[in-house]
Amino acid sequence: MGKEKQDEWLDEAVKQYWRPVAACLVAVPTLYMVYGTLVGRRFATAAHIPPDVFAKRTVLRGKVVSVGDSDNFRLYHTPGIGWGWLRHVPTTRKQLRDQTIPIRIAGVDAPEGAHFGMPKQPFYDESKQLLTDMVQGRYVRVQLLARDQYTRAVAMAYVRRPPFFRKKNVSEEMLKHGMASMYVAKGAQYADQLHKLEKAEARAK
Repeated sequence: MGKEKQDEWLDEAVKQYWRPVAACLVAVPTLYMVYGTLVGRRFATAAHIPPDVFAKRTVLRGKVVSVGDSDNFRLYHTPGIGWGWLRHVPTTRKQLRDQTIPIRIAGVDAPEGAHFGMPKQPFYDESKQLLTDMVQGRYVRVQLLARDQYTRAVAMAYVRRPPFFRKKNVSEEMLKHGMASMYVAKGAQYADQLHKLEKAEARAK
């Protein structure tokens, strides 16, 4: 094969094989990044969240679909964009079954409701109402810290509320209003917010 024909063959091979392969090598990572931004990876429950996501203190965004007690709520994880117009959060109990993350708000201990034959603790109703007013039906951000023995995600939660939509730390707000106290048991998590939480508790006393 002459050099001229050899060059022609190589040019044709590049056009037919290498260029499409190169285009795919560029396109696949790009599409993956776009998919991750637009759609994201959704965690259905706390059990679906890998340990490394907790270790990195990852922040998740989601909508609070119910408040269970005065220190926890259920979050429907909403990664990516388009929620509310292209994608919608389920509303029925059947649709939400096994699709929400139980969140235990970090750093605080709030009054407990009646359970295991024990009566509800003082100020339970007021404490739960405050938490409900802050987060129920709202989009919040939660910084994951750990998974507790009840398979709940322990997290520092943040919410924005009108009229100024300033970001508020849910745990700090509970302490400010005297509806919770600092959680000081072994393994307590504060996400670098210890000083703020202590200050809020001291101000409420």
